[in-house]
Amino acid sequence: MSTLRLEIVTPERIVYEEDVNMVVAHGVAGQLGILPHHVPLITPLKIAALKVKKGNSEELIAVHGGFMEVRKDKVVVLAEAAEQVSDIDVSRANLAKERAEQRLAGKDDHYDHKRAEMALQRAVTRIQTHGK
Repeated sequence: MSTLRLEIVTPERIVYEEDVNMVVAHGVAGQLGILPHHVPLITPLKIAALKVKKGNSEELIAVHGGFMEVRKDKVVVLAEAAEQVSDIDVSRANLAKERAEQRLAGKDDHYDHKRAEMALQRAVTRIQTHGK
């Protein structure tokens, strides 16, 4: 079975670097399935879980925005932040989700609405990634 190299990099560290069979990512224009020898492309990414398929197994990695570059034998994700399931603190993510929901529900102009929406998306992505 053919593979491609997947690298997920944040400003702080390399989060993931392995040979995989398929990558499923959420680009801003929709979901993308990347197999070896895919046509080259660059796309911005949404805050969402990236699915990695290796043999008969799948793993999810929470990716919090950024860009994905696809080459015929390599996929590079340059993310603002990314976390493997083992790095996710679910209780902290639940608290962040509750805080963001409270800020979005309130009429207080003190909080930036867009910032609260993004915090909510990040928290939900962490919870969903960990729960699957």
